[in-house]
Amino acid sequence: MEEKADISIMGCGWLGMPLADRFINSGYRVKGSTTTPDKLATLREKKIEPYLLNLAGEETDQEALADFLNARVLILNIPPRLRTGDGDNYLQQLHRLLKAMCESPVSRVLFVSSTSVYLNLNRVVTEEDIAFTQEQDPHNALLQAEKMFQDREDWVCTVVRFGGLVGGSRQPGKFMAGRKHLPDGDAPVNLIHQDDCIEILFRIVEAEKWGYTFNACADEHPLRKDFYTKAALALEMVAPQFDAMEETQFKLINSQKLKDELSYVFIHPDPMLFF
Repeated sequence: MEEKADISIMGCGWLGMPLADRFINSGYRVKGSTTTPDKLATLREKKIEPYLLNLAGEETDQEALADFLNARVLILNIPPRLRTGDGDNYLQQLHRLLKAMCESPVSRVLFVSSTSVYLNLNRVVTEEDIAFTQEQDPHNALLQAEKMFQDREDWVCTVVRFGGLVGGSRQPGKFMAGRKHLPDGDAPVNLIHQDDCIEILFRIVEAEKWGYTFNACADEHPLRKDFYTKAALALEMVAPQFDAMEETQFKLINSQKLKDELSYVFIHPDPMLFF
């Protein structure tokens, strides 16, 4: 078995790869997983100990998984494809991982979640508003996934609910460019830049902030129609068109708890300046 690492990052993609860089540059020993064989060489080049792991497969390499989980901290960064109705498969993958974790030395879990777990309440939303999801949508896959890793004797878990992820290769101007008849143009957006995602996760580990649940979104919440229009024009693409609507469904995510606990100041507080 490989030596015990400081941190294992499950999912070295858009967020996990640069996050691993951040830890390695600060002196941590990091293991990283990918489902893509071609990425293994890239991980090695970045001094990330590489593991090819696919929890979606019926025959997960248990030996490799055990080696990967030989770490103090596990950062769980497996984005669910819930919009495609893949919630059941997502939970099955996490159950496979959970079973292996129970036989590992992992004592700290950092679970990357999403503010999509909240219902549209048409007002400011804090961490406590998860109670409405628990009441109205108890089978919510993301909610079930969070709870799977919280309140356990084997480890302590912090959950970070990120807003919409932008930055790096995720250019929001491409998301809706040229589309017509889009709804909720007057709804506020809840977004966070990649740089802030990386720094927040790094700070949580550094400060040993375990057993928390944090919302993480940029301070400012411009209107959907204003943000995506500016984003498209910044790339010299056709601006999207939003329909006028009598009623708009939205939530405005509040991140004050995160800012207070970590003394955190956002690197990119205003999405209108992301471009």
